[in-house]
Amino acid sequence: MSIKKTRVRFAPSPTGPLHIGGVRTALYNYFFARHFGGQMILRIEDTDSKRFVPGAEEYIIESLKWLGIEIDEGVGYGGAYGPYRQSERRDIYRRYVEQLLVEGKAYKAYDTAEELEAVRASVPNFQYDASTRGQMKNTLSLSSEQVAELETQGVPFVVRIKIEPGEEIVVNDLIRGEITINSSIIDDKVLYKSSDDLPTYHLANIVDDHLMEITHVIRGEEWLPSAPLHKLLYRALGWEDTMPQFAHLALLLKPEGNGKLSKRDGDRLGFPVFPLEWKDPESGMISMGYREEGYLPMAVVNFLALLGWNPGDNREVMSREELIEAFSLERCSKSGAKFDFEKGKWFNHHYLQEEPLETLAEQFRQDLNRRGVYPTDKLADIIAVVRDRIQLVSELWDETFFFFVAPEEYDEKTVKKRWRESTPQELREVAIMLKGLASSFDSATIAEQLSAFIQQNGYNMGGVMNALRLALVGAPKGPHINDIIYLLGLEETLRRIEKAIERLS
Repeated sequence: MSIKKTRVRFAPSPTGPLHIGGVRTALYNYFFARHFGGQMILRIEDTDSKRFVPGAEEYIIESLKWLGIEIDEGVGYGGAYGPYRQSERRDIYRRYVEQLLVEGKAYKAYDTAEELEAVRASVPNFQYDASTRGQMKNTLSLSSEQVAELETQGVPFVVRIKIEPGEEIVVNDLIRGEITINSSIIDDKVLYKSSDDLPTYHLANIVDDHLMEITHVIRGEEWLPSAPLHKLLYRALGWEDTMPQFAHLALLLKPEGNGKLSKRDGDRLGFPVFPLEWKDPESGMISMGYREEGYLPMAVVNFLALLGWNPGDNREVMSREELIEAFSLERCSKSGAKFDFEKGKWFNHHYLQEEPLETLAEQFRQDLNRRGVYPTDKLADIIAVVRDRIQLVSELWDETFFFFVAPEEYDEKTVKKRWRESTPQELREVAIMLKGLASSFDSATIAEQLSAFIQQNGYNMGGVMNALRLALVGAPKGPHINDIIYLLGLEETLRRIEKAIERLS
């Protein structure tokens, strides 16, 4: 017997932006597939037509590309098992709905939303199942004449699976082990709705996973209660022997307190919960994205990988290849992982130090363009002297703005502390000294000559240096003064010294 090639799928719904928890699910699927030399499929679950949000599908695809999660087949990529949008697979689903009806493993129910609401209000903990279906309006409780009349009138219906009570359903989960549920607590779930001619999540996923030859379903623990039902569906359709193995990932939890990580947590604590910035098409509200906030893709990947999984040793910083090689479902945690967004910044700081300067310069150039600031040809050099101070690319402006915009005001506390009566003359002499370096104007020479000049003239080192920084930056901040002078250039440095003397004397 041949061994099936590992095939996993990431199957988000286009109901809004991709949550960071969904990103982690996609990552784990990707790592698992690549670890076993398998394939990663992107399927879009758009059977809930009422919740469809324009632009969400494109957002999902762009997010995966930005993170480097490679898709082998699916929406936007093609493949031999398409179509990969569930809304385009209606004809396929109908065949299996009809099969279940003909074989008596499912039935039509004509109860209206109002009727269902009324019975739920009158019967505590109502469940549509073997004990209650006889009192409801369906093909199991109505006569053939009544059913025929409803069909003639075109009354909308749903198709429900017929669950037989009293059976112990066993599901083997690759993370959580053996899970046993009695079928009596599973209600007759809706599989299909005539109102939009689409199946629900339960049927569509079973059919798609089977036909697309999915070998492993790795998804969030919120779907764990559905696993026994899905096993029953595989059996009902005659596919139990080809059922994929399940693995249910623990939740991402709030940074503080209990409960699932939500967008409100991010808004409250000031961190993104979406990979890319998202603009709500209805409200126009913009939500933060990791990309736009200045995170590098690999930093996000590395950070998320260790939220609910560990490599079995003390490694934290791991390359994509190392993550793929080390990944196993056995090392996934059964309990939720708190979302430590400060740790995410730590990872980003690390990757910023290793990122090519030209790559960072290109990202920063876009920020400067948005600010209407013209970048210099020394942009990469500017980033080089400050990047050890930042955690995010978006912080570059606050650390470097003085390279692009000369100070118009000077920090009052620093002026009072550092600007003395002798300062103007000392700075004029510094300016003359710097002019003499025009032929060898580099950071190392500036540092050496500036220090020698101050010592030879018996000036106070801190007094001159701090006053010079005040003149060039306007505040007590920035990298080494020799780096600032070199990157500003001789002409701009002299101009700022003269301006400060004029303003502050």
